[in-house]
Amino acid sequence: MDVELDGKRWRTIADAVVVRCELRAGLDLDRPLARLLARELRRERALGTAVRALRSRPLSEQRVRDRLRSRGVTEEATASALATLSVAGFVDDDRLARGRAAVLADKGWGDAAITARLVGEGLAEAKVEAGLAELEPESMRAARLVAGRDPRKSWALLQRRGFDLETIEATLGSLDEGAAEG
Repeated sequence: MDVELDGKRWRTIADAVVVRCELRAGLDLDRPLARLLARELRRERALGTAVRALRSRPLSEQRVRDRLRSRGVTEEATASALATLSVAGFVDDDRLARGRAAVLADKGWGDAAITARLVGEGLAEAKVEAGLAELEPESMRAARLVAGRDPRKSWALLQRRGFDLETIEATLGSLDEGAAEG
């Protein structure tokens, strides 16, 4: 909606802001309405910035919060935008932790590496742990990753990929036993 101020075009305001502020033709812009309008415009700007950030890939709530803060968005507008996006399902740290953990595990990463990566992406450690709990056990993933490989090189590979020391020893121990039998 185009808004005029003193008979001159002032700015275009999103329909959602017009509805929330109950703007209509001929309405005088008094101080309380101006404050409400300014607050709703900040909220709309925050929501637009957050949606653009989420276009390319899902982000954790903390990453969206950081992105908005870096763009000068107020805490109030940030909280409002995050609440809206959470209700709509665009920001869901639980789902993000499960999905990212599954993708990283499928790419051959161990639990320690997955945890470090996801915590670095702004996910709470508790949510990451819950996501890891839904994965295939680390020992099975490790065994599949090094199957048919030289056991000496397997140790370094599993260590680089963030597998637990006990998992590495258990996996390579079973490989050694299999090599002795065959």
